[in-house]
Amino acid sequence: MPLACQTPEDLFRLIRDQKVQIVDLRFTDLPGTWQHFSVPPDAIDDNALAEGIGFDGSSIRGFQKIQESDMVLIPDPTSAFLDPFTEATTLVLISNVRDPVTGQRYTRDPRYVAEKAEVYLKSTAIGDISYFGPEAEFFVFNDIRYGQGINHAFYYVDSDEGSWNTGRDEHPNLGHKPRAKEGYFPVPPVDTLQDMRSEMILKLMEIGIRIEAHHHEVATAGQNEIDMRFDSLTRMADKLMIYKYVVKNVAHGRGMTATFMPKPLFGDNASGMHVHQSIWRGEQNLFYSEDSYAGLSELGRMYIAGILAHAPALLALCAPTTNSYRRLVPGYEAPINLVYSQRNRSAACRIPMYSTSPKAKRVEVRFPDPSCNGYLAFAAMLMAGLDGIQRRMSPGEAIDKDLYDLEPEEAKAVKSTPGSLAEVLNALEADHDFLLKGDVFTRDVIETWLAYKREKEVDPVAIRPHPYEFHLYYDA
Repeated sequence: MPLACQTPEDLFRLIRDQKVQIVDLRFTDLPGTWQHFSVPPDAIDDNALAEGIGFDGSSIRGFQKIQESDMVLIPDPTSAFLDPFTEATTLVLISNVRDPVTGQRYTRDPRYVAEKAEVYLKSTAIGDISYFGPEAEFFVFNDIRYGQGINHAFYYVDSDEGSWNTGRDEHPNLGHKPRAKEGYFPVPPVDTLQDMRSEMILKLMEIGIRIEAHHHEVATAGQNEIDMRFDSLTRMADKLMIYKYVVKNVAHGRGMTATFMPKPLFGDNASGMHVHQSIWRGEQNLFYSEDSYAGLSELGRMYIAGILAHAPALLALCAPTTNSYRRLVPGYEAPINLVYSQRNRSAACRIPMYSTSPKAKRVEVRFPDPSCNGYLAFAAMLMAGLDGIQRRMSPGEAIDKDLYDLEPEEAKAVKSTPGSLAEVLNALEADHDFLLKGDVFTRDVIETWLAYKREKEVDPVAIRPHPYEFHLYYDA
């Protein structure tokens, strides 16, 4: 049941009417993992909403040093929803991070970055609101093991759907296992996860998230996709966190395990997160123009130009793991080509052509993956697109040909995405001024992100996933 909660009074009434037993306060660390702690309902009062509730910021990745650890959370009443998985009636409040010494919002709070991006858009007078619609793919496995020690290093995943299990003794084995790259849209019994995905979307709709579709994805071994209806930037990032939470908990409740790790399988499709986006002024979609290529306005073309120009730097935030670059490799359907097209899925930017409605016109950025922090990734893409508009950049001519069958001279002109996390971090270090406009991203955020990624996650490029990557990214 959606909870129409706008004011503190609404929140207090909701706690009484729903007989809430526990209030769970959630926020996102810098890499993009949801964190939480819980309080009794009587801890949520006017003072808590105004002054916040304290926590140790030095124990959160990308936050404070130990000598400056005290931080507070300010619950956002408009984010309230009832947790569908807890035994006790639990109200979840997504919260904003504040520095108790300065009294100011915390610059490294990803949600604050997203909110500032929305404020900056309005300040430019280009538009009033930006809409985002991510398509986050994921795998569901029956077994996942990984380890690394003084005498061993391994990873192992298994799925009842896995094409490698056609010969397994399953008492009996009934077959119906999608072959590699043949998992797109088969009906049950090949698609064994229909009921699980249906349970996931019913939970999401119960919370108040609108769903457009769900289906099996291309890879064998339980690759899936659930599409949420678009929403404003920060709210969509909130919903992405809820989405991941619901997917993982429904799978867990059925004795399985879900992951948003981009490339857990060698030799089959990886999980991406294509992100649809548009800018509006009032009721007008500024990306629509009737008499133009793919129905996209000149403003939309300049937005694409900004995305393509800053793509190497954006990748440091939109595809931010070493495992991301097992997906973004040449020769497959991965969107590594820094061009745009109206229908070509190997282009970095696509203009969907499903509908002729002006309201449906949008740009789809295809290189992000679901291991990213949605707050930072959405904000960064908006800032890149706005930079393209402000500088009146041109994306060049669209390419509607098969990008893997171009003439040699044509192919030379097509730039590609970098091939490793180390490369995109260097690109972000060299190209981030567009993110600093309006104080949306601060230098502190950029420097902390680069330092964290370089210290914790950059390792030599390899083709196959490394056990250390599973340790880092399986719970992405």
